[in-house]
Amino acid sequence: MNCVVHQSPGLWVHPEDQMHRYRDLGTWVELAQLLERGKFDGLFLADVIGAYDVFRGSRDVAVRGGVQIPVNDPSLLIPAMALATEHLGFAYTSSVLQSHPFTFARQISTLDQLTKGRVAWNIVASYLESSGRNFGRTGLFDHDERYDFADEYLEVCYKL
Repeated sequence: MNCVVHQSPGLWVHPEDQMHRYRDLGTWVELAQLLERGKFDGLFLADVIGAYDVFRGSRDVAVRGGVQIPVNDPSLLIPAMALATEHLGFAYTSSVLQSHPFTFARQISTLDQLTKGRVAWNIVASYLESSGRNFGRTGLFDHDERYDFADEYLEVCYKL
């Protein structure tokens, strides 16, 4: 995940931790090259478009602990990593909430072309209420409504 810490909150305070380099494109290129040398098939880049704000109704604890915040768009790392590798695949998370279907279809088809077919989409409908608020809604649609929306979103993207 293109952030300070993904699954190990607080590890960033360890003196040998290097995740402060998450903003350095060279860090990601080095990782991709290491994985390619190790014969890995792919790299999965997770993402979240909301803050974990459920503890005491606030995101303060998540912010203090660097719990997946701040987080950058993982798709923007892929072209540089693809240029530095030949075989490594790249999968990334993108919520159906975050882009208009035309915009997303254009972006992922561009990534598909730039990587020569080495990109995949981890489709999510989001689960954090803050995800909806980040896009001007009062929160999220209920579960079934989100998945109906996702079905329609995919249908439109595939046609585009």
